[in-house]
Amino acid sequence: MRRNDRNGGRVEKRFDRMERNGENLRSIRWDQVTLEAFQKNFFQPASSVLNRSRAEVNQYLDKNEITVYGKNVPAPILHFHESGFPQYMLDEFQRQAFKEPTFIQAVGWSIAMSGRDMVGIAKTGSGKTLAYILPALVHISNQPRIARGDGPIALVLAPTRELAQQIKQVCDDFGRRMGIYNTCVFGGASKYPQESDLRRGVEIVIATPGRLIDFLERETTNLRRCTYLVLDEADRMLDMGFEPQIRKIISQIRPDRQVL
Repeated sequence: MRRNDRNGGRVEKRFDRMERNGENLRSIRWDQVTLEAFQKNFFQPASSVLNRSRAEVNQYLDKNEITVYGKNVPAPILHFHESGFPQYMLDEFQRQAFKEPTFIQAVGWSIAMSGRDMVGIAKTGSGKTLAYILPALVHISNQPRIARGDGPIALVLAPTRELAQQIKQVCDDFGRRMGIYNTCVFGGASKYPQESDLRRGVEIVIATPGRLIDFLERETTNLRRCTYLVLDEADRMLDMGFEPQIRKIISQIRPDRQVL
């Protein structure tokens, strides 16, 4: 019984620390901030997507057991050449021997490229990272370039360093030819190289919540330029007790951001 009490105490202390993490963040009154307008609808697919009939869309969704909720949801992208992505992305698909979009990509690209918020649920290995990273790259390429002292344009929050590093690899594969740079910040590693990247300026930050809050509190970076937010494995982050930290991070981001 004592052992259970001790373990329970440790858990309570851990969650208490997570609650306190971010106490020193400056509160932003977004209703008193003049926000610069930004564009987030870049959906310019092939005419075959725009002309896809509702019957054809429903057949694809039913056949693949896909459920979509929402109003005026754009038709899915069934083939890479229909996506409207830059040619180098199409070349990268071919280099990696991708044959056609996965289900989450087919449906997700249309929604994300339209600038809409989305909650996507898909199995591990379904290609969900590309479902949000490629629209992120297009989004970033259509915003003003970042300057020294600017924070990222896109932020991806992940529950673990392992997942964060996997996401970084995808960003590297598809972002380098666009001159879009990223960094990965997570606990359990030296802060110095992460801090150096943040101060130099990157368009994408992939982060675990605790380490990102550390840097925000120290004003190593900021989220004033962030207009594209991704919560990868959001349910897992909530199960791990990250909700207070996530809320504090989101409070630092303009309210009209796009969220996936």
